[in-house]
Amino acid sequence: MFLYNLTLQRATGITHAIHGNFSGTKMQEIVVSRGKIIELLRPDANTGKVHTLLTMEVFGIIRSLMAFRLTGGTKDYIVVGSDSGRIVILEYHPSKNMFEKIHQETFGKSGCRRIVPGQFLAVDPKGRAVMIGAIEKQKLVYILNRDAAARLTISSPLEAHKANTLVYHVVGVDVGFENPMFACLEMDYEEADNDPTGEAAANTQQTLTFYELDLGLNHVVRKYSEALEEHGNFLITVPGGSDGPSGVLICSENYITYKNFGDQPDIRCPIPRRRNDLDDPERGMIFVCSATHKTKSMFFFLAQTEQGDIFKVTLETDEEMVTEIRMKYFDTIPVATAMCVLKTGFLFVSSEFGNHYLYQIAHLGDDDEEPEFSSAMPLEEGDTFFFQPRPLKNLVLVDEQENLSPIMSCQIADLANEDTPQLYVACGRGPKSTLRVLRHGLEVSEMAVSELPGNPNAVWTVRRHIEDEFDAYIIVSFVNATLVLSIGETVEEVTDSGFLGTTPTLSCSLLGEDALVQVYPDGIRHIRADKRVNEWKTPGKKTIVRCAVNQRQVVIALTGGELVYFEMDPSGQLNEYTERKEMSADVVCMSLANVPPGEQRSRFLAVGLVDNTVRIISLDPSNSEHGKIFFPPLRSNLSDTRTRYLGSRPVKLFRVRMQGQEAVLAMSSRSWLSYSYQSRFHLTPLSYETLEYASGFASEQCPEGIVAISTNTLRILALEKLGAVFNQVAFPLQYTPRKFVIHPETNNLILIESDHNAYTEATKAQRKQQMAEEMVEAAGEDERELAAEMAAAFLNENLPEAIFGAPKAGSGQWASLVRLVNPIQGSTLDLVQLEQNEAAFSVAVCRFASGGDDWYVLVGVARDMILNPRSVGGGFIYTYRLGGGGDKLEFMHKTPVEDVPLAIAPFQGRVLVGVGKLLRIYDLGKKKLLRKCENKHVPNLVTGIHTIGQRVIVTDVQESLFWVRYKRNENQLIIFADDTHPRWVTTACLLDYDTMASADKFGNISIAEVIMNYHIGETVLSLQKTTLIPGGSESLVYTTLSGGIGILVPFTSHEDHDFFQHLEMHMRSEFPPLCGRDHLSFRSYYFPVKNVIDGDLCEQFNSMDPHKQKSVAEELDRTPPEVSKKLEDIRTRYAF
Repeated sequence: MFLYNLTLQRATGITHAIHGNFSGTKMQEIVVSRGKIIELLRPDANTGKVHTLLTMEVFGIIRSLMAFRLTGGTKDYIVVGSDSGRIVILEYHPSKNMFEKIHQETFGKSGCRRIVPGQFLAVDPKGRAVMIGAIEKQKLVYILNRDAAARLTISSPLEAHKANTLVYHVVGVDVGFENPMFACLEMDYEEADNDPTGEAAANTQQTLTFYELDLGLNHVVRKYSEALEEHGNFLITVPGGSDGPSGVLICSENYITYKNFGDQPDIRCPIPRRRNDLDDPERGMIFVCSATHKTKSMFFFLAQTEQGDIFKVTLETDEEMVTEIRMKYFDTIPVATAMCVLKTGFLFVSSEFGNHYLYQIAHLGDDDEEPEFSSAMPLEEGDTFFFQPRPLKNLVLVDEQENLSPIMSCQIADLANEDTPQLYVACGRGPKSTLRVLRHGLEVSEMAVSELPGNPNAVWTVRRHIEDEFDAYIIVSFVNATLVLSIGETVEEVTDSGFLGTTPTLSCSLLGEDALVQVYPDGIRHIRADKRVNEWKTPGKKTIVRCAVNQRQVVIALTGGELVYFEMDPSGQLNEYTERKEMSADVVCMSLANVPPGEQRSRFLAVGLVDNTVRIISLDPSNSEHGKIFFPPLRSNLSDTRTRYLGSRPVKLFRVRMQGQEAVLAMSSRSWLSYSYQSRFHLTPLSYETLEYASGFASEQCPEGIVAISTNTLRILALEKLGAVFNQVAFPLQYTPRKFVIHPETNNLILIESDHNAYTEATKAQRKQQMAEEMVEAAGEDERELAAEMAAAFLNENLPEAIFGAPKAGSGQWASLVRLVNPIQGSTLDLVQLEQNEAAFSVAVCRFASGGDDWYVLVGVARDMILNPRSVGGGFIYTYRLGGGGDKLEFMHKTPVEDVPLAIAPFQGRVLVGVGKLLRIYDLGKKKLLRKCENKHVPNLVTGIHTIGQRVIVTDVQESLFWVRYKRNENQLIIFADDTHPRWVTTACLLDYDTMASADKFGNISIAEVIMNYHIGETVLSLQKTTLIPGGSESLVYTTLSGGIGILVPFTSHEDHDFFQHLEMHMRSEFPPLCGRDHLSFRSYYFPVKNVIDGDLCEQFNSMDPHKQKSVAEELDRTPPEVSKKLEDIRTRYAF
């Protein structure tokens, strides 16, 4: 069995984000890393929409990213630290739309290792050097410069190693043009290692160390080091030289501290806390990320706390000395992994979980009533300032990028009866969690919908002048009339456009520079810019049935298959060519290409006839006597045909523009858009109702839209998320979703959600009440009324937890619920809140042989669970009956068990439950579930149960799979086989009676008996064997923690497998991965890759240079289009 791996949706979680001018123009772009993917985004400064310019798989783990610009340069380079043991510098080429590797310097072994650099990157703010550091011991500095041809050069590495030292963070210090300096947060553990009493470990302090690169001597020295009082978690560079005081800000628990060398005293300011916070008051507070904004005259920092509150931090200086740190509450947004402040006034936020956002910074927060905190304000040691969180005031949300990460659970089923199955994905964490329904298709945003006086049959848009940016008219044709609408602020009917309104229209277009042409059944109307009209009437009883028009040519087909050709002369007149062409059958369709730049005409006309043939006709007068339409003598064939089923109606095709390129809109019972995106051809359905006719549309509000008709409405649509495979509908949840099951009769979902470190609603209300009472009690006699008002306001305030975060309850505190959801409407039909400290871990829906026709829902719950070191105060299995036609959970009873029930599965009219490491069979009883049988031989913890016939396959948390057989006569569960490799299984899936596919927490997928092994590179949390398209073949679909969705598909023939194996081999040598990792060793990270071919690598064939494509294709005895077609065919056979 050989499999082919394909990614359907790339990972959506962002681990790093940097900004700069990567294309070398004034445009600000953002480069993000999504684990093993590097992506370039460009926010449109006018519309605020974020466009993806380029996405590349790097087949390695991106551990750090930095933007870097040489002194006096205008272009930013990208420095990448990865698991390849190499430092890589990339440059983006806008003309080719690709990243080019300029430098790749090897310094160590591959893999994420303790002492091999790659984890930390820091650049000198003036662009002279870059430091790359490991978690421990090694740090290397590379000097960057330019040669005579202005190309970037890199020096050999200079070492700044220090043994027995852990590094927490590294930044470049801004020292102007003095010797480059780097600041490190370090900790020396040598004493702690050698001291058996453990005293030294308790007293070890973190140090802030400065390393100086001496450019004259060409080596690195440890300039200065000092011990820190608090434990810091990251550093922020303060602008220096002529821009500011230099130095660094250290963000540590509860404090932010400014440090610099020389006489500068330390300036320290506590991190403000929320007033009346429900969090544990003993908990420390840290900043988790920051962004710096610097202009010629000022600079400020935005720093975000772990609750999501952003503070604007500024420094007050007095002659080069910093005197105070000032902080002001700015706004609260979801917790981010990275923030970028762009020069265009945008703030890009890559969220830790949930969607990513682009905000417009509307105000800098200077002149509002918000209190400003300062390090100069007197406070007792250990005290801090308090602020009141509020909805957004300084930021305005302008765009949102959907992010599925983390996908906790996924089921694929056609619950909505749409032919194509939907993906039901439970994702997110805590109060930002969602249940999302994914459907294959492009999301369509409706800009406008208006009713028309009847059912039209066609629509076009035209411009007034060839130089115009936007369209001037929308022309709508009815059975017996034509309506002309002008486009301005609004769309209104006009009567003086020169178009004939009393007839249907076959086509209209801009002709020449500023004239319009309307083709209708009885003739052609040529409308000049000064409203003069020339008409050409059809001869005799004939009418025009079909036509084709471009900027300079008009071809019409009369009844009986006669073609008449017109061309525009230099004076702007339309001239009819003398000879007409008789076709052998009636014409059903025809098309002309646009006139190529710098030419007089388009040279070919395509005509489709009733006899199912397409004829290509030459219109070039130079190869015939003047004025004749002429068949080219060569009977050439159209090659490279690719077929797709679009729907149940005849297909209509329309030319539109998308992202500045030509695209085709194809309409059948569904509408499809065929477009080229990042050097791959996409054909994607629109997630929208059936459309009948369309045309491209451009106006100020909607520069790249589509105007379409559907029954009696005119719609203006925009497609903004090109390149997206799925469109999403999201329904909010309360806690992190863990698992869900589908009730087979009603198709409702039963979902369990549980969160650690959280309060249930009841406990929250109780805590609030208690705090309100304390507020009143603490007040003096005369302040009672005021305190009571404040307490009432506190009880009434309700900030949405999805933005402001849920209160942290402390370790060992759990909140859980069971939810019954209608997946089509997304409505919650029933909800059962569990008690505080009960955590739901497993769920099943089943019938019992002894329970008649009723369906039961079983939920496995742990009580007082502590994660590390693992302990549990027991567990329960809650039993509910599904009543009310399947939309009510009726509590029956709860069964106490001694450990965590992590897995439940129905089995022959009873249920199998994994209780800790015991595997048990239970049956339904009146007061509780009754234990029937058990097996004690699973080594650690049962995490999953799959059944087929008499067989049970059990997954263990760290010992892979066990095959168990139930012997009914002896009432025994007997283990008869296990796996050869111990794997930490996260999820598994039955392929057939003897075969199991499983995934582990290190990102590998394998099929037992070692039929296949493959490293995905992201932790896989769900596997399912299913078909994704109607009439397609079965594939194994996996979803990952980072929000990726992919499939493994079997090859159907040896010839195919052979072809792709050779293509993969050539791609490995011709197009090695961007960050310097070896492709074969990446896919064999933990186990040697076996019997799987990487489709993601094969598909990079389309983004190679054309001459490289040609040489690879020749090695395979094919042409490049044939290779592309093979790649597309295997994709469309199984998926999209």
